[in-house]
Amino acid sequence: MAAPLPVPPSRLGPRPLPLHLLSCWNFYLSSLPASLLWSNGWPILKGLLPPPAPPPLVPFPNPLGGLTPGAGASEALDPLAFVQAVEQAGRRRLSAFLTGVQRYQGHDYRRDLPDPPVIARWGDVRLLDYGAPGAAEGPVLLCVPSLINRAYILDLTHERSFLRWLAGQGVRPLLLDWGTPVGEAADFTLTDYIEGPLFDALALASARSGGAVGLLGYCMGGLLALAAAQRHPTLVSHLLLLATPWDFHSDAAQARRLAAGLPSLLQVIDRQNGLPIDVIQTLFAALDPLQIARKFEAFSRLAPDSAAARAFVALEDWLNDGVPLAAPVARECLSGWYRDNAPPLGRWRIAGRAVRAEAVTVPTLALIPEGDRIVPPASARALVEAVPGAAMHTVPLGHIGMMVGGRAPAQVWEPIRAFLMGK
Repeated sequence: MAAPLPVPPSRLGPRPLPLHLLSCWNFYLSSLPASLLWSNGWPILKGLLPPPAPPPLVPFPNPLGGLTPGAGASEALDPLAFVQAVEQAGRRRLSAFLTGVQRYQGHDYRRDLPDPPVIARWGDVRLLDYGAPGAAEGPVLLCVPSLINRAYILDLTHERSFLRWLAGQGVRPLLLDWGTPVGEAADFTLTDYIEGPLFDALALASARSGGAVGLLGYCMGGLLALAAAQRHPTLVSHLLLLATPWDFHSDAAQARRLAAGLPSLLQVIDRQNGLPIDVIQTLFAALDPLQIARKFEAFSRLAPDSAAARAFVALEDWLNDGVPLAAPVARECLSGWYRDNAPPLGRWRIAGRAVRAEAVTVPTLALIPEGDRIVPPASARALVEAVPGAAMHTVPLGHIGMMVGGRAPAQVWEPIRAFLMGK
């Protein structure tokens, strides 16, 4: 009998944990002092208003879910009961969040999928071959993930592996695993990545298949794939862009927030010679500061040995297993893309040549998740409008759910297979 898999040490996530703890503490327990101020008498005590005739008290539903008033509008709300209910609800939800974090950190799940064969290496970058052994040769698809997340989001678990599913459908998927920017790669620019490992992988895939191959880019990887397809069109048969941004000012409020914090971020990059993982995670958390709280509250209610709990842990492990950005790349992305909105203006350059979506000549399909909070759908649609003849497929999913969610196989994976097969 095989020895049981070792239980992993406690995890450190969700990263950055101090930020999430502080956010939850402030939100849940600050509801109590706020409720103390919520009364008809408070403005009078401050001398701001003359005392009016006392109005009838009406039921007021507690947004934290701790108080359920009676159905009759004539039932008065007891101020003391309201304050107590808010306090109890806040403590209950904070406790649920902490319980969820504790159960996540101690969960016995660990990813045990073996890596497929490595067919090429460039420093820490690997090219992995997911082709099914002995299978008939089908279309080759080179997959390009983001530089700030681990590539195995496309091969997350036995049940949610986009690449292994494709291999079972007659496609030969290749994955460009960026690894970590160490050594020489710590000083890479986007040109170094695109004209280095990405071009080499594309040329190798084309040589082995005897012709042009499919090229898929996910999120930031879509921008890299787009640039490669424009620069080397004879190597690319099909271009697939998944949740790929283009117009970085499509969400004006988001653009203003980032611009306000950019000087501080550039200082961090200079001091750390890169953009650290926890800073990147903080930027994502700022899009929805309480998303982590809601997720871990829900996780605390799951049976630890359930399939849903294991799927949650698998995804959270990936989210917390981020990759820092090399300093030159971080500056290009934050200043060039997010501040200056260079791509749609024709000002983003690779090896001195502008990356122009209108110059892409290969058949293109863009898949846009309507629930995406990381890449605004309007930003991705701008790319579809710019690429001549590009087809668009929208799905009612989120940025990550489009690849690993329960509906991903039917709504995302299958349309990708059909596009590659010419159906």
